[in-house]
Amino acid sequence: MLTIKGRPTSSNVMKVLWTLDEIGLPYEREDIGGAFGGNDTAEYRALNPSGLIPTAIDGDLVLWESNTIVRWLAAVHSPDDLCPVDPGMRARCEMWMDWQLSVLNPLMVPVFHPLVRRPEAERDPAAIAAAVEKWSDAWRILDDRLSRNAYIGGGAFTMADIPVGPLAYRWFELPIERAELPNLRRWYDAICDRPAYKTHVMRGLS
Repeated sequence: MLTIKGRPTSSNVMKVLWTLDEIGLPYEREDIGGAFGGNDTAEYRALNPSGLIPTAIDGDLVLWESNTIVRWLAAVHSPDDLCPVDPGMRARCEMWMDWQLSVLNPLMVPVFHPLVRRPEAERDPAAIAAAVEKWSDAWRILDDRLSRNAYIGGGAFTMADIPVGPLAYRWFELPIERAELPNLRRWYDAICDRPAYKTHVMRGLS
């Protein structure tokens, strides 16, 4: 049985659980990280030396880095659906998955953490507003992409949409002034209709 180690409130764990349910693949999950702890033990570090979550274990195969796990699941269990078999189409999906990690996620942190994980007295409204504007610029890049494509990877839902999905939920649910991005909103409404997204991502902010 495939095992996923990681708390379900982590956006990185959400990606993997969402992928598993899209595929319909059974798995077991163990609470690790956050309030549960356990990610700094010698046992866990032997599996995942970074001490982060999630970690996926499938027999002798141990994988960490959430987008890598999503790619692996899609390639093995959903080729030509979540994972395009055409090399160019697959590379385009992976490009946007990497963009989520390198651009979108770092710009989310200075907005999400102060508003969700800090007491109001410790927040700097000016710094948060500036961070929202920078985050907005990144979303504008994706809005432009979605002006020409139904989904991030192209005309159909693929693994490219999954890493961005949890951050989109935060963008639309956080108490911030959001830029008007109609193409992003249309795409978000579409993924909100997916049962696995509702189960694993649309679960409140924490």
